[in-house]
Amino acid sequence: MPKLRTVAVLAGAALLTRRALRRRIQASPLWPMPALENPTSGRPRSRALRLLVAAHETVAEGVVQLRLEGRDLPRWEPGAHLDLVLPSGVVRQYSLCGDPEDSSAYTVATRLVEDGRGGSREVHEQVAEGMELEVRGPRNRFPLVAAPSYVFVAGGIGITPILPMLRALGDGVEWRLLYCGRSRESMPFLEEVEKLGGDRVTVVAGVPDLDALDVPGEAAVYCCGPEGLMAAVEERYPQVRLERFTPRAAHGGAFEVELRRSGRTLTVGADSTVLAAVRAELPDTAYSCEQGFCGTCRQRVLEGEVEHRDELLTDAERADSMLICVSRARSDRLVLDM
Repeated sequence: MPKLRTVAVLAGAALLTRRALRRRIQASPLWPMPALENPTSGRPRSRALRLLVAAHETVAEGVVQLRLEGRDLPRWEPGAHLDLVLPSGVVRQYSLCGDPEDSSAYTVATRLVEDGRGGSREVHEQVAEGMELEVRGPRNRFPLVAAPSYVFVAGGIGITPILPMLRALGDGVEWRLLYCGRSRESMPFLEEVEKLGGDRVTVVAGVPDLDALDVPGEAAVYCCGPEGLMAAVEERYPQVRLERFTPRAAHGGAFEVELRRSGRTLTVGADSTVLAAVRAELPDTAYSCEQGFCGTCRQRVLEGEVEHRDELLTDAERADSMLICVSRARSDRLVLDM
């Protein structure tokens, strides 16, 4: 009997411990780690793949296209993108612009950004045919929704997520495209777009006149391109769906961040980020894209009002979390569970 009583007591204690642990995890999804190795946003994540760079070719002035081959690749829908882990280890996002029905390869394209952070130059100069790249995804935050008609605005390389949409719409759907760029030579897939759309496509080499854009009230509006173009379209058509692969421009002054579990208080300068300030104190804090897309740097917010600038978290997730690589404080102080 004493042995049975001991077993019963231990089993009851184990059950209570599991329940307490479950409640703790539900209350703080990132506990006990200050950051996660893998993104966490409540959305399913595809496993990482290693794909062969089967083709690396120039498709427009300053634009290269990669064909990444594998077997039985996950399906994707127009608007989806991939995370590419480049040879240096940095992660960048690129829209899929190939055929969704092709399960043997993914196709992406990127423009060389001379004053960028190095990702595009690495694709242009260090990625080569025959090497392998780690790929994560595909994921889609820019899906093609059902609508009576469509208006698309693409600036330069911003045509990449829109091109599969145009192919998918078919002949019976009403759509128009405004495609602009510095010059015709710098605009990728221009010949295919013009053949695909005919008089439904307006090509502008230079600055487009957005005030002349005819948008029916029931139309779904999509835009991808330089930040200035997207801001101008959004100002005129607030219902527009945007796809961006750079963080929103930073605005605002300095503020304080308290790291509750570490017992430290940091100052984030107007020209800095929460991530930079945190890593100065906690250098092992995980991060990846630094653009608000992958979710690796997500942290739980205990106090304060966040100005969310990410392109990943849902409204529910933003209630108590932030991506510290791009998001900032609306209040004078934030308290993080770190």
